[in-house]
Amino acid sequence: MNRYEELETYVRTVEAGSFTAAAAQLGVAKSAVSRRVVELEQRLDVQLIVRSTRRLSLTEAGQTLYDRAVRLLVDWEEAEASVSTEQTSLKGSIRLTLPLSFGHSHIGYSVLAFQQRYPEVAIDIELTDRKVDLIAEGFDLAVRIGELSDSSMVARKLDVIDTTVVASPQYLAAHGTPNTPEQLSTHRELRFALRGRKGWSYTAPDGSRGEFEMMSGLRANSGDFLRDAAIGHHGVAILPRFIVQPALDTGELIELLPDYQWPALNAYALYPSSKHLPRRVRALVEYLMEHCHRARAS
Repeated sequence: MNRYEELETYVRTVEAGSFTAAAAQLGVAKSAVSRRVVELEQRLDVQLIVRSTRRLSLTEAGQTLYDRAVRLLVDWEEAEASVSTEQTSLKGSIRLTLPLSFGHSHIGYSVLAFQQRYPEVAIDIELTDRKVDLIAEGFDLAVRIGELSDSSMVARKLDVIDTTVVASPQYLAAHGTPNTPEQLSTHRELRFALRGRKGWSYTAPDGSRGEFEMMSGLRANSGDFLRDAAIGHHGVAILPRFIVQPALDTGELIELLPDYQWPALNAYALYPSSKHLPRRVRALVEYLMEHCHRARAS
């Protein structure tokens, strides 16, 4: 067992929280992970991990080694990257989680283009709007939209996403068309469940700002579902424009108060700050940033 693999196994075990999870991420047997950690402890003549039936915890020496091992692995990756040429093929696997709608309509095809460029990189994608625990579930990278609450993650901004207010013509015929944001407060909201704030802020055409809340209507964790609910005349939705634009083009939805500005959302590439970032993952992050930059410029 070389020392790089020892340290990589140790770091992955600490971050995954168990030998079983680390083994799944590394693609080896649980017994192999346990043996590598034991051999590392024997070679250093110090206990690094306290085992229990419920969880693993680090000794003081274990924490010190983990902190330094992460930096060493990062330095190793950067050293390899610094001597690699553009033509050097990336290899390995990447586990990636993408928001459902944004992944389908924006990021997904650029991931496919990345893999076409680097065919020896195997990419495992989970399309979901749930908040994935990257470390516990063994993901290398996430793309997330909206507010970020976890300061332990490194966030790289990918894109700015415009939002707009929509409802169906039939809903507006039955309930009236609002002429000001305040009039929206009497309408049923089709609300994204993972959004923290209840109120909505806006900027009026004259530059003045305000805030309002709509009546509770329907909550869901899928923008596509909320768009379809709006098309089905169930209420008013404030959603990213890329989700609703096709329905606006067909007339299934009507854009409300188009002269007002609504809060934009940011899309981020997210990965754990404590985790060494393989060159292939770093390359994918840079590729996604470049793709989004080109898309905004066009």
